[in-house]
Amino acid sequence: MAGKNTSTESPQAGTFGQEATDRAREAKDAIFDTARAATRRVDEGRAVAAERLEGAASTIEERADDLPGGRRVKDFARAAADGLNSTADYVRSHDARRMMSDVETVVRNNPGPALFIAAALGFVLGRALVRD
Repeated sequence: MAGKNTSTESPQAGTFGQEATDRAREAKDAIFDTARAATRRVDEGRAVAAERLEGAASTIEERADDLPGGRRVKDFARAAADGLNSTADYVRSHDARRMMSDVETVVRNNPGPALFIAAALGFVLGRALVRD
């Protein structure tokens, strides 16, 4: 029976399978390209972000003594400023891949609080977008 197609797949099925594989590969490449571009943008913006964090810390430190509410409020403000300075140092010294790895570790080790923070940030972001 020469000339007959004895496989269970029709010629169109093979073409469809190859098309699906090609589309999946294109989608995967597009995702990787987007991730690379996002990583590059984060890395490019690290210095600016660190400067802004330090600027905010500096402002808080300068105004801490003028805050109403007593010693506890002033101590809290100084602690917040120290945290912002530490974050600035971290952002400046770690690339985007390392930061993502650290975030994954924190989320893996603290899933409940991470979920709560993600929900809160999503709510705040959603509210901000609705207002604009």
